[in-house]
Amino acid sequence: MSAVQVADPGRAAVYFATTLYLMILAVWLPGYVTSTGRARLLLRAYVAAAVISAALGVLALVAPVPGAELLAEGGRARALFQDPNVFGPFLIPALLVVLEEILEPRLLTARRPVKALMLAVLAVGVLFSYSRGAWVNLAVALLVMGVVLTLRRGGVRRAAGMLAIAAVAAAVAAGTVAATGSGDFLAERARPQQYDVERFSAQRAGLRPAQVYPFGAGPGQFESVAGISAHSTYARALGEQGFPGLVVVLALLAVTLGLAAGNAVRGRSTYGIGSAALLAAWCGLLVSSAFVDTLHWRHLWIVAA
Repeated sequence: MSAVQVADPGRAAVYFATTLYLMILAVWLPGYVTSTGRARLLLRAYVAAAVISAALGVLALVAPVPGAELLAEGGRARALFQDPNVFGPFLIPALLVVLEEILEPRLLTARRPVKALMLAVLAVGVLFSYSRGAWVNLAVALLVMGVVLTLRRGGVRRAAGMLAIAAVAAAVAAGTVAATGSGDFLAERARPQQYDVERFSAQRAGLRPAQVYPFGAGPGQFESVAGISAHSTYARALGEQGFPGLVVVLALLAVTLGLAAGNAVRGRSTYGIGSAALLAAWCGLLVSSAFVDTLHWRHLWIVAA
């Protein structure tokens, strides 16, 4: 309904087609992952892609590797992603899964030292994305995962193990920062940035098209109507699909959160994919969505599925 009165039909068609493709992916994927073998295949593919991406992105910053200008942007790792703010969060679900696999092996058959190395590479990749959204995402996810593991039987031991592993990964990341002399840039990125004002203005700007158009301005029209990038999934949903669309999106996210929490409480895995990692990843994504436009992040829909 929001597409009826769009200002740019071509942009609307492309944007909606991408959203529709991701919805189809999210509906199809649970129908595909119906066995431990398929879950293992999916998990290995995601983890491999994340570890290789993290390694390439970090190497582009610290070593004269071929194609470094494609793998980094402004001193920030991005690998083959368009933006470091997408690269960093993409690594987090893989990091959480590997962490849970170290504590309770299910699908990944690698030895624990190899898993620990993968975890360290992923942690350094998230750090060197220099994405504050990714850092907050990871912090929220680790907190949620720690709470879930603590509440389970034998949880104190698992939570202690998780803290120990996280401490080692943090030490490796800190050592890498010290060895590469990246401390000043890290401190600079951690401070408020000039464009933060624009980011929060965009979230307020989402109200304007919703007030003018009952069903929103239409798919992909936020920037042309508000004159600013969305910087928030919730602001985009409100501006482009109006209040009814925002309610639908929030309902989808909330129901998915409820199902993920139910699985985590019962200790139920998805054919071996740990529910603590999935719930933690989803919570991190929900928080990121308040500050970053995540609607077309492929891994958002994969984790939801």
